[in-house]
Amino acid sequence: MIKILFHAAIFFLLVSCGTEVKKELEIDKWQAQAANVEIIRDDFGVPHIYGKTDADAVFGLLYAQCEDDFNRVEQNYIWATGRLAEVEGEEAIYSDLRAKLFMTEEEAKANYEKSPEWLKKLCDAFADGINYYLHTHPDVKPKLLTHFEPWMPLYFSEGSIGGDIERISTEKIKVFYEIGMEIPEAEELQIQKQEEMAEPQGSNGIAISGKLTESGNPLLLINPHTSFYFRGEVHVVSEEGLNAYGAVTWGQFFVYQGFNEKTGWMHTSTYTDVMDEFKENILNIDDKLLYQYGEEMRPVKTSEISLKYKEGNVLREKSFPAYRTHHGPITHQVDGRWTASAMMWEPVKALEQSFVRTKQDGYRGFREMMDIRTNSSNNTVYADAEGNIAYFHGNFIPKRDTIFDYSKPVDGSNPKTDWQGLHTVDENILLLNPENGWLQNCNSTPFTAALEFSPKKENYPNYMSLDRENFRGIHAIDLLKDKVGFTIDGLIELAHDPYLPAFDALIPGLVRAYHWRHNKNPKLSEAIDILAEWDFKTSKESVAMTLAHFYGTKYYQEGKYKEEMTPMERVKFWGSTSPNDEKLRIFEAVIDQLTKDFGTWKMPWGEVNRYQRLNGDIRQAFDDTKPSIPIGFASGHWGALAAYGARYDNGTKKIYGTRGNSFAAVVEFGDKVKAKSILAGGQSGDPNSPHFEDQIQRYADVEWKEVGYYKEDVLKRATKKYRPGEGN
Repeated sequence: MIKILFHAAIFFLLVSCGTEVKKELEIDKWQAQAANVEIIRDDFGVPHIYGKTDADAVFGLLYAQCEDDFNRVEQNYIWATGRLAEVEGEEAIYSDLRAKLFMTEEEAKANYEKSPEWLKKLCDAFADGINYYLHTHPDVKPKLLTHFEPWMPLYFSEGSIGGDIERISTEKIKVFYEIGMEIPEAEELQIQKQEEMAEPQGSNGIAISGKLTESGNPLLLINPHTSFYFRGEVHVVSEEGLNAYGAVTWGQFFVYQGFNEKTGWMHTSTYTDVMDEFKENILNIDDKLLYQYGEEMRPVKTSEISLKYKEGNVLREKSFPAYRTHHGPITHQVDGRWTASAMMWEPVKALEQSFVRTKQDGYRGFREMMDIRTNSSNNTVYADAEGNIAYFHGNFIPKRDTIFDYSKPVDGSNPKTDWQGLHTVDENILLLNPENGWLQNCNSTPFTAALEFSPKKENYPNYMSLDRENFRGIHAIDLLKDKVGFTIDGLIELAHDPYLPAFDALIPGLVRAYHWRHNKNPKLSEAIDILAEWDFKTSKESVAMTLAHFYGTKYYQEGKYKEEMTPMERVKFWGSTSPNDEKLRIFEAVIDQLTKDFGTWKMPWGEVNRYQRLNGDIRQAFDDTKPSIPIGFASGHWGALAAYGARYDNGTKKIYGTRGNSFAAVVEFGDKVKAKSILAGGQSGDPNSPHFEDQIQRYADVEWKEVGYYKEDVLKRATKKYRPGEGN
């Protein structure tokens, strides 16, 4: 017995020593790579990362991101890898199940192993940069992920964090996997209505040819609309040709929207049909699940997914069966039939494209990069130093048989509904150097991207794009047409134009409805007069803006419309042919609500529409009694290019912005690249940092900061120079 215990003790000692040696070797490796990296922080806290190799630069980039907001870096990977319920409890378990239905940890590891060596090195550097940060910051306590792995970036390979997978409904997954049913139609319509009422997601991209600019150089507006603090501003440089500046989603190792010295790229969310649903015919024969595909019966791939979730201080576990056909995982039920969701899922190629994009030095290379065809969730607005401007509508677009309506679930048992490969980039909607000298996309139809020089709808299959205009699109077109002499500052001013075309369509009908009545309601008289004299421009001082915003919002909640109407068509309908009594009833309710909440309806917009950041939490807590600042911008619903809106309010009476303009930049390409940029708030997620909200007053006042791109300019503004691990 003593001999057995002795051998066990020796074995334990050897294992422990082996673990310690492995850890020491890992630390030595981190320190060696850190020696190849320099981080320079400028006067706004933006990190400029310089590495010998691309991998060194990625190591430094992730280290710097963790310095700025480790909370968001970790949260994004907790979510993407399907472990959210371990932190947030059982209510998040269907988000985790969705993640695992599309890729398990084992599959992510396999994808990493089959990646090209250069990409593996970047994935290794990603993990090492974060792990070295945690090693040198023992005071930082992760919520869950104490060690990051090189396969994790495969979950964040394409586009924005979330991307296409967020369009798969967790509610539908829950109903199917809990009770094997489908969501009732009324409940689905309610979910759809709530989403339509929420502050719009999306972005603006504008490219202007040198023939229309004062300098003769092309200009690019990079204007994503995301949740605030969703991306940091970074500059990452290597001696292997990387020199990219722009916005990086926390935890990604490539600049997602930005520029290098020669090219610039701006992504806008696409409404191209890149995801389809296939209704399967499932049969159980001899306890084997089969699905019909033409004349054959194929086995349903079945597995089990075990997920952990937090309940109090205890971790519990729940298991689910997982089903898959060649179309994709079974995610819900439609018309009583199991339904598979198909979308782009090429994580290695997508991650490759996302990084390669940042190193292109002209249109030819950029166009070849687009041939990888994995950027599924985005359009791309492009400009370069050669003088080109371009627009790519989508990138990953499956070929389909046009006799089927893919806007609805199709019959998966019919082989003719299958995807038939991908369209080439040349077959996609593509616009290069239009004669008018400018192009734009504001999540609107591509068929007005350059007015009469736009692509023609009849030249493309219906599934390639929705021909759906929005108020931001028509606003942008109105500002761009017939204009010359653009400058960086002029394009920034254009991007903040205060006119709101939705209210030009909505408010005159309300005024007419009031004067239509013989027995006018005196309670509404003064407010109607204010709206009648309004120029439909937003400002901090405008009472009309407050009235119009709450009126439009309440119409979205209560107004009647035809189901087939687009959001823009609804607003036009409410402003014209909807019943006058309905208009007046809704407006009176607005007056009553404002009076109840604020003691008067005469509220200047800036007193209602506010910015407040109290802490570094991902979901901000808002408090009407605590400091905030006025914002004169408006919601994207109303056609504001500089969108500013809220998706939650924490029960407050005032509106506190949560999404819209976040990171934004204007870039000029010439012999040397020039740019200005702005962030909502600041670079850091730490309330104790001077860069927590040092840009917000500039943001509110439209005073964007100069970008330091060349090292001599960065050094002039440097406030701190160090290598990862120094001074900790």
